Amino acid sequence: MMSTPAILLRDVHKWYGQVYALRGLDLEVPVGTIFGFLGPNGAGKTTTIRCLLDLIWPQRGEIQVLGLDVRRDSVSVRARTGYLPGELHLDDNLTAAQHLRLFNEVRGRRAKWDDVVEFAERLHLDLRRPIRNLSLGNKQKVGIIQALMHRPELIIMDEPTTGLDPLMQREVFQLLREARDQGATVFFSSHIMSEVEILAEQVAIIRHGRVVEVAEPSTLIRRALRRVHVRFREPVDPAPLTNLPGVTLLTQEDGRLLTLQVQGTMDELLRALATMPVLDLDTERPSLEEVFLAYYADEEE
Repeated sequence: MMSTPAILLRDVHKWYGQVYALRGLDLEVPVGTIFGFLGPNGAGKTTTIRCLLDLIWPQRGEIQVLGLDVRRDSVSVRARTGYLPGELHLDDNLTAAQHLRLFNEVRGRRAKWDDVVEFAERLHLDLRRPIRNLSLGNKQKVGIIQALMHRPELIIMDEPTTGLDPLMQREVFQLLREARDQGATVFFSSHIMSEVEILAEQVAIIRHGRVVEVAEPSTLIRRALRRVHVRFREPVDPAPLTNLPGVTLLTQEDGRLLTLQVQGTMDELLRALATMPVLDLDTERPSLEEVFLAYYADEEE
């Protein structure tokens, strides 16, 4: 018998006047996974999350969280969930500690203060400082701690690493993995492909209010496009490169500087370049929107 998914959405529609945010969205998130919700800004990620928590109501569709109907059992859903919103609003006159104690009171003192202190130490957050004196990144840390401190069954985070430096991003990823290892389900949205590839076990891609694909990150990596800029010591014939599967020549200058587009892995291209007089090589990923356009350009709007 299959277990009940942590999150279930069926044919969910949400619009604001003439603007459609969700257009028949379907999604299942298995229990005990780290699940990435990937899409460009404006794709419908935040609207989906707000519907999951009954903060806004869809016009049509079915939504269940932890096996509960979010409309009938919204209080129970929120009690069992830790939520980090994309736009976190805190009282400037309170300290970080006062804020977190307030959150704990509202939740019936479910969190142990020792856990709060441990999270703060790991994230290098001074709990004594007033919110008004905290940077954007440190305010984000307060939001992350309040979402994790009561050890919820489901953790929902909207763009969790906003304002954090790379070291703190890695620490947040580790905290989320530890929560998963303790049985929690993690559902987080992002528009940063590399972030999702590092953390998520499964990924749903949303575009214009619909989930267009659910895949493992390795699948996205294989499909990802890269631009490769290669400078040679002398003019070369690009044919040995452009004849490789997935390699397209975008531009060339005097046979010395080539810009290639590569779909999939770089293995064959690198082997071919190893036999050529390469002076310099640089790679870049196109924006996420460009990747979407490349793979879903023919999708019906």
